[in-house]
Amino acid sequence: MIKIVQTAGRDALGEFAPDFAHFNDDVLFGENWNNQDIEHKTRCIITVVALMSSGVTDSSLKYHLENAKKAGVSKKEIAAVITHVAFYVGWPKGWAVFNMAKEVWCDNDTYEDEKAAHQNKMVFPIGEPNDAFAKYFTGQSYLAPVSTEQVPVFNVTFEPSCRNNWHIHNADKGGGQILICVAGRGYYQEWGKEPQEMNPGDCINIPAGVKHWHGAAPDSWFSHLAVEVAGENCSNQWLEPVDDETYSKLK
Repeated sequence: MIKIVQTAGRDALGEFAPDFAHFNDDVLFGENWNNQDIEHKTRCIITVVALMSSGVTDSSLKYHLENAKKAGVSKKEIAAVITHVAFYVGWPKGWAVFNMAKEVWCDNDTYEDEKAAHQNKMVFPIGEPNDAFAKYFTGQSYLAPVSTEQVPVFNVTFEPSCRNNWHIHNADKGGGQILICVAGRGYYQEWGKEPQEMNPGDCINIPAGVKHWHGAAPDSWFSHLAVEVAGENCSNQWLEPVDDETYSKLK
């Protein structure tokens, strides 16, 4: 849950208008913006629409456009919102807001925009760069612990074309892994078998001792929960990377 903390009122008007500063920081942002009846991303979009409808195109609009971006509103989404609202509140207002939105969602933000769009498709966080296991991956992956007690569960996110090496989950008894796709599109393949496409909701059960790999489709971000199955003397055996010829056959 995002906690909104605002001090702009007191910073600018604390001495001149303490009541206004209180209402701004403690009520508008402290209470209203932290109300959970509306999703934070939706609240950001509503605020942008309200300001645009009122013809407010000053620094306050830019602040709320930046808030919307931080909340995960993508360039494609904000463009659609502004276009839709312009039909109802006036085309010139649309132009004015687009000029400001282009500064916030600048052209070199494509990567972050796509990453934010992927994050919006799932409830689990993307997490931090998976640096500890980077040598076993082709491309960039991310790791977010979901459960580290009882049953270890991690959300693993792959950038487009990212995949891990062939590997085996070894165990004397039990062991293995379960993969549950939570966002995007990816693939799972066992040695000697055809790749299986994975989409949200798909579940793969991987017994111990099976050589396999998994990762993103060439054109899509991909996230799955990795559930570690309990067993005796469990270990991961990392092997060779998935060669480009094998991967290039995927769509």
